[in-house]
Amino acid sequence: MTTQSFSKNFGLYSDRVGCLSLICKDEEEVKRVDSQLKLLIRPMYSNPPATGARIVSTVLESDVLNPQWYGECKAMADRIIEARTALRGHLEDSGSSHSWSHITDQIGMFAFTGLNKEQCDAMMKEHHIYLTGDGRVSMAGVTLDNAPYIAAAIHSVTK
Repeated sequence: MTTQSFSKNFGLYSDRVGCLSLICKDEEEVKRVDSQLKLLIRPMYSNPPATGARIVSTVLESDVLNPQWYGECKAMADRIIEARTALRGHLEDSGSSHSWSHITDQIGMFAFTGLNKEQCDAMMKEHHIYLTGDGRVSMAGVTLDNAPYIAAAIHSVTK
C-alpha cells in the first residue's frame, strides 16, 4: 500500500487531492479490500469534490503543462536544497559547536532545527523569526539573502 498527496505540489490545499494504491494478490482480495475501503470512506463523504482531481489530471496528461509543472517542482526543490545548504553553511561559519548536518540531511519544505521551546520563543521575540514551538521551520521562507540572519539568530539562541 502507498499513498500520494498532490495537495502541496499542485497548490490544492483545500481539495486534498491524492491517491491510495493497493496491490492485491487476486480478484477475491480486490473485492474484500474494496468493500472495506467503501465502509471507511462512505461516512467521511458521499461524493468527493472532483475539481482538484480534474486539475491534476489536466496537468499530468498535458504535453505542455506536464513538463512545465515538473520543471517548476524541480526548480522549487533545488531552491530549497540551496537554502538548506546556505543555512547550514552560515551556521557552521558562525562558530557554532553544534552539528547542523540534520538541516541538509532532511528533505522537503520544512526542517526540524532541533531548537527547544524556549529557543523557539527567543527566535520569535528577539529576532522575529517565526517557527513552531517544536523547532519546525518553513524552508520555503529561507533565502540566500536571509540565511545569514537566520543562522546568526539560531546561533545566538543556541550558545
